[in-house]
Amino acid sequence: MTTQPLRTERSGPQTASAMTDLPFKPPLVKAVFRDVTSLHVSRSAAWAAASVTRTVLTEIIEGARSAAAEENRKRLIPQDLISAIDRNIEAEVGSAWYLHSPTFHGLMGEVHNADGALVSLRERRGARTPSGVAGSHRFEAGVRRLLGSRGVRALPAMVRDLDGIASVFLTALAQDAAKVVREGGVKRFGTVSLVVPGEPDPAPLLKDPLLALSTRRGDGRTVGGDDVLAAVTMQLFGDLRQRAITEAAEMMRNTSAN
Repeated sequence: MTTQPLRTERSGPQTASAMTDLPFKPPLVKAVFRDVTSLHVSRSAAWAAASVTRTVLTEIIEGARSAAAEENRKRLIPQDLISAIDRNIEAEVGSAWYLHSPTFHGLMGEVHNADGALVSLRERRGARTPSGVAGSHRFEAGVRRLLGSRGVRALPAMVRDLDGIASVFLTALAQDAAKVVREGGVKRFGTVSLVVPGEPDPAPLLKDPLLALSTRRGDGRTVGGDDVLAAVTMQLFGDLRQRAITEAAEMMRNTSAN
């Protein structure tokens, strides 16, 4: 997909009630973790992962809503999803879903093997359906609640795509959080930077305060909230990453206080 200059819609400060009214509940989050790891998932980890998934989906929905508004439409369609991702590279998550959604057919480009032969879409998908794709239906209720909270409606095809993106993203987040536990910390970071012509380059990654998450404490049998935050540094970048971490950390503080 062609990436255009970054343009995002920012949601306002979240109230305490919004922080506790998550569209994706901890039992669903734990079910996704069980699909990819046998590690125990702590309460704080479940809340953090649910918060991060909400933040990511909200960013995508806001971008799609802006695209629909430009055409004076009140209902979101799959084309709005493509527009949202094209305008904001930070929102391009859950890419494993793209191979399975008709919305993205023809937009993924061609892939050739070592002999130069075209690799078919069926071959690129693989023989096994990823668990995130297979379990996407579980996210429909949460996606509809999130759409309602943002004051928008969407066609069934758009809801299906949001289900899939949420499921695939959370599955990847769970896999990386489990990897943080197994490896004792973060061994790799997303390093994509957005550079505006004429402006100074971003600070080097080594100055990034998120590197404080590169080592972990705790046992090797439990995924904790900090492990999820560390996994976010591997899945997201830019302002979306910072916002996701901030909101998840606040969620963890609120739930621990209760």
